[in-house]
Amino acid sequence: MEEAVEQLATLPSIGKRTALRLVLQLLNRKPEEIERFAQSFVIMKEKVKHCASCGNISDEDICFICINPQRIQSIICVVEDVRDVMAIEETSSFKGIYHVLGGVISPMDGVGPSDLNITSLVDKASNGTIEEIIFALSPTMEGDTTNFYLYKKLKDTSVRITTLSRGVTVGSELHYADGLTLGRSIVNRTEFKV
Repeated sequence: MEEAVEQLATLPSIGKRTALRLVLQLLNRKPEEIERFAQSFVIMKEKVKHCASCGNISDEDICFICINPQRIQSIICVVEDVRDVMAIEETSSFKGIYHVLGGVISPMDGVGPSDLNITSLVDKASNGTIEEIIFALSPTMEGDTTNFYLYKKLKDTSVRITTLSRGVTVGSELHYADGLTLGRSIVNRTEFKV
C-alpha cells in the first residue's frame, strides 16, 4: 500500500494525503476494475505518441489536426503544451495547425531554447509555405521571453507574426482561460511587437 501511495504522490498536485485517500478508494474496488484501471495507463503509454509534424499527442505518427484537409496549413499556432491545443480546440475559433514547443524558456527551471521544439518551427517558417505564425503562449514572464526569442529567430522570414490579444490575463496559464476569452483572443490576434 505504501508503494501505491508513493507512486500516486509523484503526480502533480497530488500530495501524500490525497494519494492515501485514492489508494484507500481503490482498495474498495473489484479486482477486475483495478486491472482495467491499471491497464488503461499501460495501453496509453504504449500507444500515445507525439505527432512528428507538430508535437501534439496522437495515436498515429501524424495527428488528426495536421492531416485534416479542412485545416489551413499555412497558419501555425505556437503553444506551450498539449493542454493549450485542447483549450484552443474547444473554442472552435482556430482553423489552422499547431506547433507544440514542449514548454517555455525558463532559466530558473533550467529550461533553455535548446530544450524546446524550436528548430522545426524555424524550418517550417523558412520553407515558404507558411503565411502566419501566431504566438499563443501564456502571458507570463516566461511566455513573453519565449515569444521574444521566437520573434528574433523568425523576424527575417516573410512570415507574418501575430500574438493573442491580451484578453487573456497577464500572469495566468493559457489552458485555464475560459473558452470565450480564449476564442476572442485567437480571433482578435495582433501583430507581435518587440
